[in-house]
Amino acid sequence: MTDTHTPVRTERDGAILLVTLDRPKANAIDLKTSRIMGEIFSAFRDDPDLRVAILTGAGEKFFCPGWDLKAAADGDAVDGDYGVGGFGGLQELPDLNKPVIAAVNGIACGGGLELALSADMILAADHATFALPEIRSGTVADAASVKLPKRIPYHIAMELLLTGRWFDAEEAHRWGLVNEIVPAGELLERSWELARLLASGPPLVYAAIKEIVRDAEASRFQDIMNRITRRQLRSVDRLYSSEDQSEGARAFAEKRDPIWKGR
Repeated sequence: MTDTHTPVRTERDGAILLVTLDRPKANAIDLKTSRIMGEIFSAFRDDPDLRVAILTGAGEKFFCPGWDLKAAADGDAVDGDYGVGGFGGLQELPDLNKPVIAAVNGIACGGGLELALSADMILAADHATFALPEIRSGTVADAASVKLPKRIPYHIAMELLLTGRWFDAEEAHRWGLVNEIVPAGELLERSWELARLLASGPPLVYAAIKEIVRDAEASRFQDIMNRITRRQLRSVDRLYSSEDQSEGARAFAEKRDPIWKGR
């Protein structure tokens, strides 16, 4: 009998795309699933009618434990073809200038935590737990080694990377790793609420913010400011020449809500 179960489900509501990782029992990601996620997120990036994505896991126990070790044992190479967006479709997806919310509904460890770190905002269920246990299996959490010391205090990031210890949602929130802790039964509702707020905002401004933040990671302050001023960032140049830029000023002067068209 052919297995017709899809490892990633999507639901579209207006300008919002919900992406649900659904690989029983733990939502681990193999090469095939990663490629599917890359296709989904690249299509989201390129669809002018979509403005915000939510990423979550099926069930209540696992968000994602990362790399599927069983698939690796069956022949999936750790350096294989993860697809257009790298592992999980998000980590290396170029020019993703739209907000992504991670709704962490349970365990997020290893590559699963790295996947959450690829989002712009993280909401965590109150029972969610986190870890980077790669150290215990003699390998490196490569993406987390790059990202985590930039997101939370250096010494805390190094402790988590060097020990692989588990920590809960309260500690993650204390260090600023997650934006909010939400009761498990309200996690998706709150994620949709936040997504609708973002979807009502100016998409060209969001694109400019994301491109500036990405480029600033590898630039000196004055260098990136010079590039912005000279309109050398594509999304910033598009924003400054857009109808939305004029609409924002008009709406402010007329004391009304702006109508964003994304052009």
